[in-house]
Amino acid sequence: MSPDGIVLAVDGGGVKTDLALVDSSGALLSLVRGGSSQAHYLGVEGCLEVLSGLLDTAMAEAGLDPFARPVASTAQVLLAGMDLPEELAALGGAMERLSWSERLVLGNDTEALLRAGTDRGWGVAVVGGTGINCLGVARDRREARFLSFGPVSGDWGGGRDLGLAALAAAVRAADGRGPRTPLEDLVPAHFGLGDPLEVARAFHLEGLPPVRVGELAPVVLAVCDEDPVAAEIVHRLTDEVVAFAAAALRRLELTADDPDVVLGGSLLRAVSPSAVEAIALGVHAVAPRARVVVSPSEPIVGAALLGLDALGADAAARARARTELDAAAAVRSAAVVDRLG
Repeated sequence: MSPDGIVLAVDGGGVKTDLALVDSSGALLSLVRGGSSQAHYLGVEGCLEVLSGLLDTAMAEAGLDPFARPVASTAQVLLAGMDLPEELAALGGAMERLSWSERLVLGNDTEALLRAGTDRGWGVAVVGGTGINCLGVARDRREARFLSFGPVSGDWGGGRDLGLAALAAAVRAADGRGPRTPLEDLVPAHFGLGDPLEVARAFHLEGLPPVRVGELAPVVLAVCDEDPVAAEIVHRLTDEVVAFAAAALRRLELTADDPDVVLGGSLLRAVSPSAVEAIALGVHAVAPRARVVVSPSEPIVGAALLGLDALGADAAARARARTELDAAAAVRSAAVVDRLG
């Protein structure tokens, strides 16, 4: 198969990376998932190693020649943590030398989320996964971006933040500094330990790797409707999402317009309808005509659609790509649930 008309799409984050190959008709050739590809932690070579391994697997699944280069007409490689021009230049230069595609677009995963959540080509996207970030795009293509470096740039609201807040609340309940909460039992149970103090010791002594604290975010979401402590953690999350969206809307002078405000990422797609309503209430206080939506698709769909946009694909091809990628992602999620339970 010729690379003409093939899209290489990548959505990479702090925990997982999705890579898809789609042809110009929107047909899904392959969809594969691997671990983190975040260059902040892995370095440029480590990031490329993850992506190269996924591409090899995807090409094998698609029946493509593993040695053919370029693989695709266009590549949309959209990664969490790709926020600064110097970071984009370093990774992009190394990636260009691998000749994966005739045209390479390297950017941030917020771009994939915005495209997955709206067909309008502009609006605001807030992604909440391992971390939290936001992108605003005006009708005239002006952008509002954020550093998204974590605590050093004032960020709070990713899965790790919620997990750490859950652990802190559980420890404080156990040692008497804080109110009682079901998290006191649920947090240690998640790790198979006896009490929250054991969990804290395990993280401190590196018996548990720091990344695993993010596993507690779903625990918070599961009890937030019945536990005031968990509810307060989720309330802080919704406030942070509103702060991002409102800042983007104000900076782009969209407060009197009717933008889509897209919520996505594993965390924000999992919050309750009441949390989404709270976010919408906060956004409407700034932009009354805005439409707050939870993305119907994962960001990998947006990356693929951006590639098809670049090829000039028609609406039927874009609809087919969304349908087939959504279905493949659903099958994968069901398989994970089966393995876990």
